[in-house]
Amino acid sequence: MKSDQLRPPATQATASPPETGRPAGPPAKVRASRRGRRLRWALVLLMAVLSVPFVFPTWWMATSSLKTTSEILQVPPSLWPDAPSFGSYARVFELQPFAIQYWNSLYIAVVVTVGTILVASLAGYAFARIRFRGAGFLFIVVLVGLLIPSEVTIVPLFRMVNSLGLIDTHWPLIVIPILGAPSVLATFIMRQFFLSLPYELEEAGRMDGLNRWGIFWRIAFPLARPAIAAVAIFTFLKSWNMYLEPIVYLSSRENFTLPQALTQYVDAYGGPIWNVQLAATTLTVIPVLVVFVFAQRQFIQGLAQTGLKG
Repeated sequence: MKSDQLRPPATQATASPPETGRPAGPPAKVRASRRGRRLRWALVLLMAVLSVPFVFPTWWMATSSLKTTSEILQVPPSLWPDAPSFGSYARVFELQPFAIQYWNSLYIAVVVTVGTILVASLAGYAFARIRFRGAGFLFIVVLVGLLIPSEVTIVPLFRMVNSLGLIDTHWPLIVIPILGAPSVLATFIMRQFFLSLPYELEEAGRMDGLNRWGIFWRIAFPLARPAIAAVAIFTFLKSWNMYLEPIVYLSSRENFTLPQALTQYVDAYGGPIWNVQLAATTLTVIPVLVVFVFAQRQFIQGLAQTGLKG
């Protein structure tokens, strides 16, 4: 018998690989999704750890306002008061006209913010969209205002305000920030944003019969919401924390702003009343947090679009 006849007949179907008994693994998309989810959780955990040095001082300030002075000064410090008490918050309003001072800071910050937005948006639009001789040089002169410390100009400004009879009034705290060096950064942010707007928008506005003011007010200004939010947060925070200027221009307690008022919570020997000071400071943080929470998205977009074009 020939050897070819001993061979088994060939089958057309290929033999399947032997089963190992283990189930097949998840698809590649599922594995990638799981890795991405684990990476996100790792980033969240990392950011939570890195935020501790920034969050802890605020936590200590808020919780210490509910403690006694001896508990505040104990070592090591406690993370939560043994017997929380809101008595220090009542003393904040008893020792000083804190409600009036709070209102002073609030309305000054709001007026300065609105005025700075209007002035800076007009100036920024002019530098970005209106071509005139010497525009580049004039803009550099404006930016020089960022290099001049406020301490350098405080004496001549005081003499000017004194000659106008505006000492111990809020006018210097409103007019000078709006028309002076503090608005330079706001003008720069608004200019950079208006540079990023396409020129086709202006052409469409002119075809609709709008003049330069109409194009600014109806087209450019509404589109500048992210930059306006960034300017609003910067300006409000700077005005809210302004300390040197109120000391120079104000002398009566009823006209004090909050940074100046916080230094007045002292005992008969001139030492700070810690729990009362911390309670007052906790109250001063609330408006800043509210402004940032409602405008944080536009704030980040405004910063991202600040340097799109030079």
